[in-house]
Amino acid sequence: MSGATLAEELAARLGPRHPVAAVATVSPAGTSVASVGASADADFEIGSISKGITGLLHADARVRGEVGPSTTLGDLLPLDGTPVAEVTLSSVTTHRSGLPSLPAAASTLRKSLALWLHGTNPYGETLDQLLTQARGVRPGPPRPRYSNLGFQLLGHALASAAGTTFRDLLRDRIATPLGLDVCYAPAAPTDLRASALTGTTRWGRKRQPWTGEALAPAGGIRARIDDMARLATALLDGSAPGITALDPVENFTGRVVRIGAAWITLERNGRAITWHNGGTGGFRSWLGLDRAAGTAVVLLSATAIPVDRHGFALLDQLTESEGRGPSNAAR
Repeated sequence: MSGATLAEELAARLGPRHPVAAVATVSPAGTSVASVGASADADFEIGSISKGITGLLHADARVRGEVGPSTTLGDLLPLDGTPVAEVTLSSVTTHRSGLPSLPAAASTLRKSLALWLHGTNPYGETLDQLLTQARGVRPGPPRPRYSNLGFQLLGHALASAAGTTFRDLLRDRIATPLGLDVCYAPAAPTDLRASALTGTTRWGRKRQPWTGEALAPAGGIRARIDDMARLATALLDGSAPGITALDPVENFTGRVVRIGAAWITLERNGRAITWHNGGTGGFRSWLGLDRAAGTAVVLLSATAIPVDRHGFALLDQLTESEGRGPSNAAR
């Protein structure tokens, strides 16, 4: 599909509620990228797809021998013997650490209210501030429980194991090897590129960018659609560092949905789909792979309205157009 045709498809599918969006499709026939309402150079907040990237970094660190299956957060971060120090990195990757989504603090409620009332960024903490919050957390039972806090700590623990910062770890082990020119983790608004988009609510109200040193591994990465297409290609062809992160190792919600290192796998129309989505104050994102068919779709929107169903539908359409979908298998 040509870029112009894909842009028309994107605009028709998402409609006027997503005035600024971008899409990439990857298949054996090639890669197509298109944007509506933004230049090709614009970068988006990818939200929790950042967790998928952190999952890749964890699997890569395992290969390098920097961490092992029993490595704990306290082995790598100054958590002072607190309960959270005993949490293993491996349990965090599958959301089975028992850590809550966020630290339970009065400031968390105040920040959430400020976000909804004024559009301010609720996640501007430094690493030191994150560690202070984490020391007061008591993990619960080791059952599936989605944790932003866990992935924040995980990413910074991996950086510590490598003797660097998460920002530089992302650059050196993911962005540079894969040729991702714009895939970065801004610690403050001053770190944003000139072409960084401003997200909006579903009602068109602007939101402050979600920047923050602490946030980066769980939801603070930004990227252009071209670079997300390159990432999807590397995930499909196996050249991405830490590629085993995609392989499911635990049940996540029953036996239907399974999880690797952050990456979710579920069966849809008789096919295994590996995916992750993301959401921030003003953005939504989705990246999905049909690894058997060699197809992938990335959707990025600068509006806080979910795009998941559009992503799944586009991936189904792409796979069937390649003669690899259910309609072809039934013949």
